[in-house]
Amino acid sequence: MKSPSGTHEAEEMAVPQHVPVLLEQSLTFLNVRPGGVVVDATLGLGGHSAAIARRLGANGKLIAFDRDAQAMELAKAKLATLAEELGSEMPAVEFVARPFSEIAEVVKPGTLDGLLADFGVSSLQLDEAHRGFSFRADGPLDMRMDARSELTAEQVVNEADEEELARIVYEYGEERRSRRIARAVVRARPIRTTAELAGVISAVAPSMKGDKIHPATRSFQALRIHVNDELGEIQSLLKSAGSLLKPGGRVVLISFHSLEDRLVKDSFRERARLGEFEILTKKPVIAAEEEQMRNPRARSAKLRAAEKN
Repeated sequence: MKSPSGTHEAEEMAVPQHVPVLLEQSLTFLNVRPGGVVVDATLGLGGHSAAIARRLGANGKLIAFDRDAQAMELAKAKLATLAEELGSEMPAVEFVARPFSEIAEVVKPGTLDGLLADFGVSSLQLDEAHRGFSFRADGPLDMRMDARSELTAEQVVNEADEEELARIVYEYGEERRSRRIARAVVRARPIRTTAELAGVISAVAPSMKGDKIHPATRSFQALRIHVNDELGEIQSLLKSAGSLLKPGGRVVLISFHSLEDRLVKDSFRERARLGEFEILTKKPVIAAEEEQMRNPRARSAKLRAAEKN
């Protein structure tokens, strides 16, 4: 993911406020034990990883994936501080600067006791305007989770044809007014910043009665998912998970919108039908009201867990 430089150097050194979602529930369903091997497929700023490391102990191993170089550096610093605190009880930690879709190229089959992934966009990405993920502060239309990737949101917004734009917004944003939005975007080109795009969308698709979100939210979600191939990444992880776990190993996945949750639910059901998985969560686990009040990001989180037979 995008690593800023130059004028953003000060921002890079500041650690954003980060609260891991459904932390205790994740640890409970992962059933982390001393000496185990656990993958955190979405390291982010290291909140879940730090809690897992505390439970793994000296003989355990944590393998942490993230394609965001900036987040990786901040998480490394967090875990280095934890290592100073735990001393000889700190588990081995392997950092993998790759997307989690490539997990099977790094992790050997049948070696994992646990696999965790939190599919949400990190507070680091949302809070820094130059990353272009949010319209809360004006910034370039980037949205790349990996700065090495070629495709940016600006390219999609300014180069995709109207039909393709409408498809992206409808399919990935579940936005019913996708054709109207796509038409307006094409007419307003070139669009260079998040504020410009949000303004164009708001003008033709204002908030509907009872809608609690900004009118551009679904379109921004759709662009982000498309730019980073987020659903394809999740599908690749789901295909690999079963073969990587030991018998009795557990997979815990946290989704933040219906498209992600549907992929997880359908995969778990199919694996259970084939006798490979036992589903541990008949219904998705959601955050308690107290956590939702403390961390608004937790309101849309859904956790599902399964154990390999």
